Amino acid sequence: MICILSNEKDPYFNLAAEEYLLKQYTDDIFMVWESRNAVVVGKHQNTLAEINYRFVIENDIPVARRLSGGGTVFHGPGNVNFTFIRNGEPGKLVDFNRFVAPVTGFLHSIGIDAQLGAQHEILAAGKKISGNAEHVFKNRILHHGTLLYNADLTMLRKSIKTTPGKYKDKAVQSNRSNVTNIAGLLVQPLTETAFRESLFEYVRHLFTGSLHAFSPSEAAAIGALKDTKYHTWDWVYGWSPDYEMHQTVAAGKLSFEILIGVHRGTIKECRLKSPELTETFMNSVEDAFTGCPHEFRQILAVIVRAKLDQMTDTDPQALAWTLF
Repeated sequence: MICILSNEKDPYFNLAAEEYLLKQYTDDIFMVWESRNAVVVGKHQNTLAEINYRFVIENDIPVARRLSGGGTVFHGPGNVNFTFIRNGEPGKLVDFNRFVAPVTGFLHSIGIDAQLGAQHEILAAGKKISGNAEHVFKNRILHHGTLLYNADLTMLRKSIKTTPGKYKDKAVQSNRSNVTNIAGLLVQPLTETAFRESLFEYVRHLFTGSLHAFSPSEAAAIGALKDTKYHTWDWVYGWSPDYEMHQTVAAGKLSFEILIGVHRGTIKECRLKSPELTETFMNSVEDAFTGCPHEFRQILAVIVRAKLDQMTDTDPQALAWTLF
Protein backbone atom coordinates (compact mmCIF):
# COMPACT_ATOMS: atom_id res chain seq x y z
CA MET A 1 0.00 0.00 0.00
CA ILE A 2 1.21 3.48 -0.91
CA CYS A 3 0.84 5.95 1.98
CA ILE A 4 0.73 9.73 1.53
CA LEU A 5 0.79 12.31 4.33
CA SER A 6 -0.14 15.42 2.41
CA ASN A 7 0.64 18.99 3.47
CA GLU A 8 -1.48 20.53 0.71
CA LYS A 9 -4.29 22.71 2.14
CA ASP A 10 -6.18 23.58 -1.07
CA PRO A 11 -9.55 21.72 -0.86
CA TYR A 12 -9.94 21.63 -4.64
CA PHE A 13 -6.46 20.18 -5.13
CA ASN A 14 -7.06 17.55 -2.46
CA LEU A 15 -10.32 16.39 -4.03
CA ALA A 16 -8.67 16.30 -7.46
CA ALA A 17 -5.79 14.29 -5.97
CA GLU A 18 -8.23 11.62 -4.83
CA GLU A 19 -9.61 11.22 -8.34
CA TYR A 20 -6.12 11.19 -9.83
CA LEU A 21 -4.98 8.46 -7.44
CA LEU A 22 -8.15 6.45 -8.04
CA LYS A 23 -7.92 6.51 -11.82
CA GLN A 24 -4.22 6.81 -12.61
CA TYR A 25 -2.81 4.32 -10.10
CA THR A 26 -3.31 0.59 -9.68
CA ASP A 27 -1.82 0.39 -6.17
CA ASP A 28 -3.78 0.36 -2.93
CA ILE A 29 -3.47 3.81 -1.35
CA PHE A 30 -3.91 5.48 2.02
CA MET A 31 -3.73 9.28 2.36
CA VAL A 32 -4.15 11.66 5.29
CA TRP A 33 -4.79 15.31 4.52
CA GLU A 34 -6.33 18.55 5.75
CA SER A 35 -7.84 21.53 3.93
CA ARG A 36 -8.46 25.17 4.59
CA ASN A 37 -12.05 26.06 5.51
CA ALA A 38 -14.43 24.67 2.89
CA VAL A 39 -17.91 23.23 2.57
CA VAL A 40 -17.88 20.00 0.56
CA VAL A 41 -21.12 18.61 -0.88
CA GLY A 42 -21.75 15.11 -2.17
CA LYS A 43 -21.75 14.37 -5.88
CA HIS A 44 -25.54 14.02 -6.13
CA GLN A 45 -26.57 16.97 -3.97
CA ASN A 46 -28.14 20.33 -4.80
CA THR A 47 -25.39 22.63 -3.56
CA LEU A 48 -27.62 25.62 -2.80
CA ALA A 49 -29.98 23.44 -0.75
CA GLU A 50 -27.10 22.15 1.39
CA ILE A 51 -25.19 25.29 2.32
CA ASN A 52 -25.77 28.64 3.97
CA TYR A 53 -25.06 30.35 0.67
CA ARG A 54 -25.00 33.93 1.90
CA PHE A 55 -22.77 33.08 4.86
CA VAL A 56 -20.17 31.22 2.80
CA ILE A 57 -20.10 33.92 0.11
CA GLU A 58 -19.77 36.79 2.58
CA ASN A 59 -17.10 34.91 4.57
CA ASP A 60 -15.11 33.74 1.52
CA ILE A 61 -15.53 30.08 2.40
CA PRO A 62 -14.86 27.87 -0.64
CA VAL A 63 -17.59 25.46 -1.71
CA ALA A 64 -16.53 22.21 -3.37
CA ARG A 65 -18.11 19.03 -4.70
CA ARG A 66 -16.46 15.66 -4.21
CA LEU A 67 -16.50 12.56 -6.37
CA SER A 68 -18.48 10.42 -3.91
CA GLY A 69 -22.11 10.57 -2.87
CA GLY A 70 -23.43 11.14 0.64
CA GLY A 71 -24.01 14.33 2.57
CA THR A 72 -22.37 17.69 3.07
CA VAL A 73 -19.35 18.07 5.35
CA PHE A 74 -17.17 20.93 6.54
CA HIS A 75 -13.40 20.87 6.08
CA GLY A 76 -10.96 23.15 7.82
CA PRO A 77 -8.20 23.38 10.42
CA GLY A 78 -8.80 20.77 13.07
CA ASN A 79 -10.63 18.47 10.67
CA VAL A 80 -8.41 15.59 9.57
CA ASN A 81 -9.38 13.73 6.40
CA PHE A 82 -8.41 10.19 5.44
CA THR A 83 -8.67 8.38 2.12
CA PHE A 84 -8.45 4.69 1.26
CA ILE A 85 -8.29 3.53 -2.36
CA ARG A 86 -8.24 -0.22 -2.86
CA ASN A 87 -8.69 -2.82 -5.56
CA GLY A 88 -11.32 -5.53 -5.37
CA GLU A 89 -13.94 -7.60 -7.10
CA PRO A 90 -16.66 -5.62 -8.89
CA GLY A 91 -19.95 -5.92 -7.04
CA LYS A 92 -18.20 -6.51 -3.72
CA LEU A 93 -16.27 -3.27 -3.36
CA VAL A 94 -18.60 -1.24 -1.13
CA ASP A 95 -17.86 -2.11 2.48
CA PHE A 96 -17.86 0.71 5.02
CA ASN A 97 -16.92 -1.58 7.91
CA ARG A 98 -13.74 -2.67 6.13
CA PHE A 99 -12.43 0.86 5.74
CA VAL A 100 -13.66 2.35 8.98
CA ALA A 101 -12.18 -0.50 11.09
CA PRO A 102 -8.55 0.70 10.87
CA VAL A 103 -9.63 4.21 11.86
CA THR A 104 -11.74 3.09 14.82
CA GLY A 105 -8.85 0.81 15.77
CA PHE A 106 -6.59 3.85 15.93
CA LEU A 107 -9.18 5.81 17.91
CA HIS A 108 -9.45 2.94 20.41
CA SER A 109 -5.66 3.00 20.77
CA ILE A 110 -5.77 6.61 21.98
CA GLY A 111 -8.68 6.00 24.34
CA ILE A 112 -11.72 6.89 22.20
CA ASP A 113 -14.60 4.41 22.28
CA ALA A 114 -15.66 4.81 18.64
CA GLN A 115 -18.21 2.82 16.63
CA LEU A 116 -19.63 2.85 13.11
CA GLY A 117 -23.17 4.31 13.05
CA ALA A 118 -26.21 3.53 10.91
CA GLN A 119 -25.41 6.32 8.40
CA HIS A 120 -21.79 5.15 7.98
CA GLU A 121 -20.62 7.80 10.41
CA ILE A 122 -18.22 7.22 13.29
CA LEU A 123 -19.73 7.95 16.70
CA ALA A 124 -18.10 8.64 20.05
CA ALA A 125 -19.86 9.63 23.27
CA GLY A 126 -23.12 9.41 21.33
CA LYS A 127 -22.12 12.11 18.83
CA LYS A 128 -20.75 12.15 15.30
CA ILE A 129 -17.01 12.62 14.91
CA SER A 130 -16.65 11.38 11.31
CA GLY A 131 -18.64 11.27 8.08
CA ASN A 132 -17.76 8.67 5.43
CA ALA A 133 -18.56 8.14 1.75
CA GLU A 134 -17.49 5.87 -1.11
CA HIS A 135 -17.17 5.90 -4.89
CA VAL A 136 -16.58 2.92 -7.18
CA PHE A 137 -14.46 3.14 -10.34
CA LYS A 138 -14.10 -0.11 -12.29
CA ASN A 139 -12.39 -2.56 -9.91
CA ARG A 140 -11.30 0.17 -7.48
CA ILE A 141 -13.07 1.90 -4.64
CA LEU A 142 -12.45 5.28 -3.06
CA HIS A 143 -13.42 5.52 0.60
CA HIS A 144 -12.88 8.79 2.42
CA GLY A 145 -13.91 10.29 5.72
CA THR A 146 -13.56 13.25 8.02
CA LEU A 147 -12.33 13.24 11.60
CA LEU A 148 -13.40 16.20 13.72
CA TYR A 149 -10.37 16.59 15.93
CA ASN A 150 -10.44 20.21 17.02
CA ALA A 151 -12.60 21.84 14.35
CA ASP A 152 -14.42 25.17 14.59
CA LEU A 153 -17.90 23.73 15.22
CA THR A 154 -19.53 27.18 15.20
CA MET A 155 -18.19 27.82 11.69
CA LEU A 156 -19.28 24.33 10.69
CA ARG A 157 -22.86 24.84 11.90
CA LYS A 158 -23.22 28.29 10.35
CA SER A 159 -21.83 27.15 6.99
CA ILE A 160 -24.29 24.28 6.57
CA LYS A 161 -27.31 25.87 8.25
CA THR A 162 -30.16 25.68 5.74
CA THR A 163 -33.88 26.42 5.41
CA PRO A 164 -35.70 23.12 4.71
CA GLY A 165 -38.15 23.13 1.82
CA LYS A 166 -36.73 26.17 0.04
CA TYR A 167 -35.78 24.09 -3.01
CA LYS A 168 -37.89 21.43 -4.67
CA ASP A 169 -35.67 18.73 -6.12
CA LYS A 170 -34.81 15.03 -6.14
CA ALA A 171 -31.30 15.50 -4.84
CA VAL A 172 -29.72 13.49 -2.03
CA GLN A 173 -30.43 15.22 1.29
CA SER A 174 -27.93 15.47 4.15
CA ASN A 175 -28.74 13.99 7.55
CA ARG A 176 -27.76 16.63 10.11
CA SER A 177 -26.21 15.18 13.25
CA ASN A 178 -24.98 16.30 16.64
CA VAL A 179 -21.21 16.54 16.35
CA THR A 180 -18.30 16.82 18.73
CA ASN A 181 -14.54 17.10 18.62
CA ILE A 182 -12.25 14.17 19.39
CA ALA A 183 -9.81 16.39 21.27
CA GLY A 184 -12.39 17.06 23.96
CA LEU A 185 -12.81 13.32 24.59
CA LEU A 186 -9.14 12.51 25.14
CA VAL A 187 -7.80 11.76 28.61
CA GLN A 188 -4.25 12.31 27.37
CA PRO A 189 -4.12 15.45 25.19
CA LEU A 190 -2.58 15.32 21.72
CA THR A 191 -1.71 18.20 19.45
CA GLU A 192 -3.49 18.19 16.13
CA THR A 193 -0.20 17.47 14.35
CA ALA A 194 0.49 14.53 16.67
CA PHE A 195 -3.04 13.19 16.10
CA ARG A 196 -2.72 13.41 12.31
CA GLU A 197 0.74 11.84 12.24
CA SER A 198 -0.22 9.12 14.71
CA LEU A 199 -3.23 8.16 12.59
CA PHE A 200 -1.02 8.00 9.51
CA GLU A 201 1.65 5.86 11.16
CA TYR A 202 -0.91 3.53 12.76
CA VAL A 203 -2.52 2.70 9.40
CA ARG A 204 0.81 2.63 7.52
CA HIS A 205 2.23 0.04 9.89
CA LEU A 206 -1.03 -1.92 9.87
CA PHE A 207 -0.72 -2.38 6.09
CA THR A 208 3.10 -2.28 5.90
CA GLY A 209 2.76 0.72 3.63
CA SER A 210 5.48 2.58 1.75
CA LEU A 211 5.84 6.36 1.92
CA HIS A 212 5.06 8.39 -1.19
CA ALA A 213 4.98 12.07 -2.16
CA PHE A 214 3.60 13.62 -5.33
CA SER A 215 6.23 14.26 -7.98
CA PRO A 216 6.24 17.63 -9.77
CA SER A 217 4.59 16.03 -12.82
CA GLU A 218 1.90 14.42 -10.66
CA ALA A 219 1.24 17.69 -8.86
CA ALA A 220 0.91 19.43 -12.23
CA ALA A 221 -1.56 16.80 -13.48
CA ILE A 222 -3.61 17.09 -10.30
CA GLY A 223 -3.53 20.88 -10.58
CA ALA A 224 -4.83 20.66 -14.13
CA LEU A 225 -7.71 18.42 -12.97
CA LYS A 226 -8.45 20.91 -10.21
CA ASP A 227 -8.55 23.83 -12.65
CA THR A 228 -10.69 22.09 -15.29
CA LYS A 229 -13.12 20.32 -12.95
CA TYR A 230 -13.05 20.70 -9.19
CA HIS A 231 -12.57 24.47 -9.04
CA THR A 232 -15.22 25.27 -11.64
CA TRP A 233 -18.72 26.66 -11.16
CA ASP A 234 -20.07 24.03 -13.56
CA TRP A 235 -18.95 21.22 -11.23
CA VAL A 236 -19.63 22.82 -7.84
CA TYR A 237 -23.04 24.32 -8.63
CA GLY A 238 -23.91 23.34 -12.19
CA TRP A 239 -23.72 19.61 -11.46
CA SER A 240 -26.69 19.91 -9.08
CA PRO A 241 -29.84 18.00 -10.09
CA ASP A 242 -32.68 20.05 -11.55
CA TYR A 243 -34.60 22.06 -8.96
CA GLU A 244 -37.32 24.67 -8.54
CA MET A 245 -37.49 27.56 -6.10
CA HIS A 246 -40.68 29.42 -5.26
CA GLN A 247 -40.45 32.62 -3.24
CA THR A 248 -42.86 35.34 -2.14
CA VAL A 249 -40.83 38.53 -1.97
CA ALA A 250 -41.82 41.68 -0.08
CA ALA A 251 -39.87 44.46 -1.74
CA GLY A 252 -40.47 48.02 -0.58
CA LYS A 253 -44.15 48.81 -1.02
CA LEU A 254 -44.60 46.01 -3.52
CA SER A 255 -44.66 42.25 -3.37
CA PHE A 256 -44.34 39.54 -5.99
CA GLU A 257 -44.08 35.80 -6.34
CA ILE A 258 -41.28 34.28 -8.35
CA LEU A 259 -40.83 30.71 -9.52
CA ILE A 260 -37.60 29.62 -11.15
CA GLY A 261 -36.73 26.26 -12.66
CA VAL A 262 -33.02 25.46 -12.83
CA HIS A 263 -31.18 22.95 -15.01
CA ARG A 264 -27.43 22.43 -14.62
CA GLY A 265 -27.24 25.59 -12.53
CA THR A 266 -28.91 27.81 -15.17
CA ILE A 267 -32.40 29.28 -14.94
CA LYS A 268 -34.44 27.70 -17.73
CA GLU A 269 -37.85 28.92 -16.58
CA CYS A 270 -38.96 32.02 -14.68
CA ARG A 271 -42.49 33.17 -13.79
CA LEU A 272 -43.49 36.30 -11.88
CA LYS A 273 -46.86 37.12 -10.33
CA SER A 274 -47.81 40.46 -8.82
CA PRO A 275 -50.98 42.54 -8.71
CA GLU A 276 -48.82 45.67 -8.63
CA LEU A 277 -46.42 45.10 -11.53
CA THR A 278 -47.48 45.35 -15.15
CA GLU A 279 -47.54 42.26 -17.31
CA THR A 280 -45.13 43.88 -19.74
CA PHE A 281 -42.61 44.57 -16.98
CA MET A 282 -42.94 41.09 -15.49
CA ASN A 283 -42.44 39.53 -18.92
CA SER A 284 -39.27 41.55 -19.39
CA VAL A 285 -37.92 40.41 -16.01
CA GLU A 286 -38.80 36.78 -16.76
CA ASP A 287 -36.92 37.04 -20.06
CA ALA A 288 -33.92 38.62 -18.33
CA PHE A 289 -33.66 35.84 -15.74
CA THR A 290 -34.07 33.03 -18.26
CA GLY A 291 -30.65 31.75 -19.25
CA CYS A 292 -28.95 33.33 -16.24
CA PRO A 293 -26.83 31.15 -13.90
CA HIS A 294 -28.40 30.89 -10.45
CA GLU A 295 -25.43 32.63 -8.86
CA PHE A 296 -25.52 35.75 -6.67
CA ARG A 297 -23.44 38.12 -8.80
CA GLN A 298 -25.25 37.08 -11.98
CA ILE A 299 -28.67 37.48 -10.35
CA LEU A 300 -27.67 40.88 -8.98
CA ALA A 301 -26.59 42.02 -12.45
CA VAL A 302 -29.94 40.93 -13.94
CA ILE A 303 -31.88 42.77 -11.22
CA VAL A 304 -30.01 45.99 -11.92
CA ARG A 305 -30.20 45.58 -15.70
CA ALA A 306 -33.95 44.82 -15.61
CA LYS A 307 -34.53 47.68 -13.13
CA LEU A 308 -36.41 45.36 -10.76
CA ASP A 309 -34.74 47.13 -7.83
CA GLN A 310 -35.94 50.52 -9.04
CA MET A 311 -39.47 49.31 -9.70
CA THR A 312 -39.70 47.81 -6.20
CA ASP A 313 -37.66 50.60 -4.54
CA THR A 314 -35.40 48.01 -2.90
CA ASP A 315 -31.65 47.69 -2.41
CA PRO A 316 -30.53 45.48 -5.30
CA GLN A 317 -28.24 43.30 -3.19
CA ALA A 318 -30.97 42.69 -0.59
CA LEU A 319 -33.34 41.81 -3.42
CA ALA A 320 -30.81 39.43 -4.99
CA TRP A 321 -30.35 37.51 -1.71
CA THR A 322 -34.09 36.79 -1.54
CA LEU A 323 -33.70 34.60 -4.62
CA PHE A 324 -31.50 32.06 -2.76
